[in-house]
Amino acid sequence: MTTTLPAYDEVVARFEPVIGLETHVELGTNTKMFCGCPTDFGGEPNTRVCPVCLGLPGSLPVANKAAIEATIRIGLALNCSIAEWCRFARKNYFYPDMPKNFQISQYDEPLCVDGYLDVEVNGELVRIGIERVHLEEDTGKTLHVGGATGRIHGATESLVDYNRAGIPLVEIVTKPIPGTGALAPEVARAYVTELRDVIRSLGVSDVRMEEGSLRCDVNTSLNRPGDEWGTRTETKNVNSLRSVERAVRSEMLRQASVLDAGGKITQETRHFHEDTGDTTPGRSKETATDYRYFPEPDLVPLAPDPAWVAELKAALPELPRLRRKRIQQDWGLSDLDMQSVVNAGAVELIEATVAAGATPASARKWWLGELSRRANETGVELADIGATPGQVAELQSLVDAGKLNDKLARTVLEGVVAGEGSPTEIMTNRNLEVVSDTGALTAAVDEAIAANPAIADKIRSGKVAAAGALVGAVMKTTRGQADAKTVRELILERLGVQG
Repeated sequence: MTTTLPAYDEVVARFEPVIGLETHVELGTNTKMFCGCPTDFGGEPNTRVCPVCLGLPGSLPVANKAAIEATIRIGLALNCSIAEWCRFARKNYFYPDMPKNFQISQYDEPLCVDGYLDVEVNGELVRIGIERVHLEEDTGKTLHVGGATGRIHGATESLVDYNRAGIPLVEIVTKPIPGTGALAPEVARAYVTELRDVIRSLGVSDVRMEEGSLRCDVNTSLNRPGDEWGTRTETKNVNSLRSVERAVRSEMLRQASVLDAGGKITQETRHFHEDTGDTTPGRSKETATDYRYFPEPDLVPLAPDPAWVAELKAALPELPRLRRKRIQQDWGLSDLDMQSVVNAGAVELIEATVAAGATPASARKWWLGELSRRANETGVELADIGATPGQVAELQSLVDAGKLNDKLARTVLEGVVAGEGSPTEIMTNRNLEVVSDTGALTAAVDEAIAANPAIADKIRSGKVAAAGALVGAVMKTTRGQADAKTVRELILERLGVQG
């Protein structure tokens, strides 16, 4: 039975949303959290495993110092307090992709607590409280085959790859975020975007959502104004920034429909479907008691040296929000223009394009114009569109040198995005270079003058602006490859008129 969902404006007029986000970040260490297995992405299934990460009898874990350092740096960048003493715990549960039947994690004694991250939404600063940042090991990956959806329901068999099991995983948990109203979906997206940028700036993870190195669980609840917060649901493993926003919006609409019908919200995990934007039930949500946490007996507690922590804090790079402010001043952008750059996810792309030799204005033109349009049409992130900052800078250099005009440059850019090579290679291979040789253009100019005698007479009588029509005719004849300035000069010269 199909349920008609209420309009979004009606939902936010009658309900108050409370959101929370649990973000998992795979750290870019060379080896796993508790063993020496490599962590690089894409290996043949079950080739990067050992007795420790498989939990075989007699094996003992050893904590990865690089992962601990990376977690502390993340906590510091998020304004957290770093624990002077903490320890790992065993989180007990059985999933096929968890080879030990437990996960080494942190429970009531996390490494980093009580921080915050400021994000900008519609020009307003929103402070997102951070409950905790803790370190654990990742699970393996289950692949359900033989069905239409890729999920267990309808599948004929399931395969498990344990290569990912044991990779260092940082979980960043926000405090509940009330009071965002209609902006709740945008706040969620802005937070994950800013968090991704912070982590990337630290160099501790590539935070590629499409590869699973950044995954987000989205908690959503609704309550009527003045009432206690409602029962939350947790939408699991949302894997793109756009989907984080859509998942919050979808759950707000669904929960409002249930509450309007007199129903109750069930505390459960839910799956987000990229194709429809809907969520469907997963399982009832466990509580901490269900996991039977207890201190990990095979690992000693962590006691970070305060002097070491202070040293790490002093070495933190310039954080993204501060860098954006500096860049905005350097580029001379208004708040609105800078917000457009941020919303498009183009700050680092434009910065890298400028570093490769383009001006801020030209870099911004390509990334926020043609490339953003293509990204929106294809539904991919701008960084994954297929053009690099170096290629965009090279394209602009060809325009600046007069070898390409704007129209031809867009054609070349199509080839770049399609993977045909560098802008110079595409220009050469497709014979797209601007023709500025007067000898080669004279015949086309004479032909345009002969075909348009009335316009030629206007120009001879002093109406020089009419030359634009003849320039257009020549551009059509030369398939847009003529240099417009040279063509105009030739037209006036051939008609005996001073420019």
